[in-house]
Amino acid sequence: MNLSIASLTGIKGMDLPEKAYFDLPEKVIQFGTGVLLRGLPDYFIDKANKRGIFNGRIVVVKSTGHNTASAFDEQQGLFTHCIRGIQGGLKVEEDLINASISRVLSARTQWREILNCAASPSIQVIISNTTEVGITLTPDDLQADPPVSFPGKLLAFLVERYRIFGQVPGKGLVIVPTELIPDNADRLKSILLELCRLHGLADGFMDWLERENYFCNSLVDRIVPGKLPAKDQQDMEIKYDYSDELMIMSEPYALWAIESGQQQVKEVLCFWQADPGVIIAPDIYRYRQLKLRLLNGSHTFSCGLAVLCGFSTVKQAMEDPRFRGYISALLLQEIVPSITGDMVSSQEAEAFALQVIDRFSNPFIEHQWLSITMQYSSKMATRNVPVLLAHMERYGRTPAFMTMGFAAHLLFMRGEKAPDNSYHGVIAGKKYLINDDNAAYYSDCWQNKDLPGMVREICGNEALWKTNLASLPEFAEEVTRYLQIILEQGAYAAILHILN
Repeated sequence: MNLSIASLTGIKGMDLPEKAYFDLPEKVIQFGTGVLLRGLPDYFIDKANKRGIFNGRIVVVKSTGHNTASAFDEQQGLFTHCIRGIQGGLKVEEDLINASISRVLSARTQWREILNCAASPSIQVIISNTTEVGITLTPDDLQADPPVSFPGKLLAFLVERYRIFGQVPGKGLVIVPTELIPDNADRLKSILLELCRLHGLADGFMDWLERENYFCNSLVDRIVPGKLPAKDQQDMEIKYDYSDELMIMSEPYALWAIESGQQQVKEVLCFWQADPGVIIAPDIYRYRQLKLRLLNGSHTFSCGLAVLCGFSTVKQAMEDPRFRGYISALLLQEIVPSITGDMVSSQEAEAFALQVIDRFSNPFIEHQWLSITMQYSSKMATRNVPVLLAHMERYGRTPAFMTMGFAAHLLFMRGEKAPDNSYHGVIAGKKYLINDDNAAYYSDCWQNKDLPGMVREICGNEALWKTNLASLPEFAEEVTRYLQIILEQGAYAAILHILN
């Protein structure tokens, strides 16, 4: 039996939508069918609908060629969401049926039908996740069927909305992109205005675009791997006696921080009342800092060390007491004190760090360390160097756990060029890919310098770090010392050395 509205009556032991749910009006246009959208914004909206708060469903716009829409059609928009992980040190396993999606429309074949949604007075919200490259300025034809880019599609939709409602107050939309770039809504709005100028759109429309529509920067944070492992999927379908091609899994932790000080925005996005994970605030800087420095930053400080230790997944590494001790000390003893101040309190930073430890320990998610090392050098520069500098300025000494992470980064990046121009490192006789735009530079430094000279060369590269790390008191010397320990005794023994 396939998952459908009719099959809901036979499903027991799960959070299900009631019959009245399917009569709710469509309030949201969502650009993207990806698992992050389904596992985070759609999760919050579904939760609010089930509590009688938001009372609105989602029209999803599908732009890719993948055949996802047919599965939504067959399942009438329903999909199973399995929540698995560790929260407060306890294992969490929860299953629900998400009914927030009313229909999925293909931009390629149903563009006119998508534009018709602009005529609906009930539409209030635009959500998107079109990947980071989706929010870019592209020469586009707003009359095309459909326009090529996401900003082109969105602008064509807004032009249609304005054509129908004109200057009628209250018919603008709340636009909340979730793409993982800083100030995503500000960037999207600037692209739309530039497209307006390029296409010579009327001043009246541009005035309406800025005055009646709310563009809200947002930050999303939830690990949503997508499909369950095949055995777990099979067990779920046996347990509940239905099949579901769209079943997804996520961790328990969920954050959607939306930047706005407008009361109108809070009223439209009233689903925030259903879950503390939705935060609407005039400034979301603190949430960016917590995610970037504690979650992403600790990943980046530790990924090279983990690979050098022979760990393939984050879960595997966190099951090891020594590596778990390294991560905990890195977070709680060094990163947390470095980022706290007027904007981020020590209490909230410590609480977030403990959540990060839970999330890294999730036994249901196979997160590969090698995938975290992609563009390792740029991640180290943007996520971690500012924290390293803040720690040294605040405490006047080299932070040991950060420094060892940096040393492991240098050793991980010691690659050799392959015939196909890729670069590979070797650990215990096994090759691994160095997927980094600066791989050739690191390789050259390793080949042409002695160890202290290599460290000073890379640390002193201001183009790479936007500062001269070699000028920091004792930093290059400590990096060299930790590198020598790792080279002579191995990465795992080096962790024991630093913990002691």
